[in-house]
Amino acid sequence: MPYQNIQRKVLRTICPDAKGLIAKITHICSQHELNIVQNNEFVDHRTNRFFMRTELEGIFNDNSLLADLDATLPEGSMRELNNIGRRRIVVLVTKEAHCLGDLLMKSTYGGLEMEIAAVISNHATLQTLVERFDIPFHLVSHEGLTREKHDLEMIAKIDQYQPDYVVLAKYMRVLTPAFVQHYPNQVINIHHSFLPAFIGARPYHQAYERGVKIIGATAHYVNDNLDEGPIILQDVINVDHTYSTEDMICAGRDVEKNVLSRALYHVLAQQVFVYGNRTVIL
Repeated sequence: MPYQNIQRKVLRTICPDAKGLIAKITHICSQHELNIVQNNEFVDHRTNRFFMRTELEGIFNDNSLLADLDATLPEGSMRELNNIGRRRIVVLVTKEAHCLGDLLMKSTYGGLEMEIAAVISNHATLQTLVERFDIPFHLVSHEGLTREKHDLEMIAKIDQYQPDYVVLAKYMRVLTPAFVQHYPNQVINIHHSFLPAFIGARPYHQAYERGVKIIGATAHYVNDNLDEGPIILQDVINVDHTYSTEDMICAGRDVEKNVLSRALYHVLAQQVFVYGNRTVIL
C-alpha cells in the first residue's frame, strides 16, 4: 500500500437506533480495508437516535464506502465523510479584542487546527491587531444600511473565502434569518452569559442586578432565535457581592475566550453532532 495514498478521515453517523449498528458500520469499513483509529458512539434513548464518530485511515473510495453504508443503515440515517485537518474560518468582530486575540495566537502558534482566512468587522477598531498577523481585514460598515442590506454585504465578503465556519468573536449584531440560513450549522457564537440566563444585550448588567454568585459564557451555534441555538460548551467562575458590573465584565473576558477556544477545538475536530436544538460531542 503506497504510503503517499494513505489518508485519514472522519465518518460521522446519525441514525435510528437498532441492534448491531456498530458491528455493521465497522464491518463495512473493514471490507474497504480501512483501519479504525478511534471510535466513539452514543445512544439518545429519548429520541431513539444513534450517534457514532469513527476516525479511519487507509485508501478511500468515498462514493463506494458511502453507498455501502446507505445500503446497510436504517431508513432516515445521515452520514458524512470528511478529511481530518485544518479547517478554514472567517471571524466576525466588532470592537472587543480578547476573543479575537486568543484565536489569532492559537491559529498562528498552535492550539487550534484552523486557518483564519479573514477577519470582517463593522468597525475599524481591530484592524491594526489583525494586520499584525498578516491576515486580511475587511471593514463592512453598517452605517446607513438596513440590517438586511448589511448582512447581504457581509455574506458577499465572507463567501469570497469559502469558509467551513463563521465565528462570531464578540460580533455585537443580531444576524438576520437570511444570514443564518446561508450558513446552516456553520455560525458559532460566544455569548457572555451562562445561557439560558440573561439572553440578549448587557448580560453582565443583568447579572449584577440579580446579585448572581456565578458568571459564565456559552458557545453555541446560531439559529433564528436570539441566543437559543444548540449549545456546544459552557463554563462559569465564582463572583460575589464585592464585584461591580465592570469587575464582572473584566473577569468574564477570560471565561469567554476560553469557552470559545475549547468549543472550536471540538467543532474543528468534527466531534460535535447537531441534532434538533441539542449537541452531542464524541
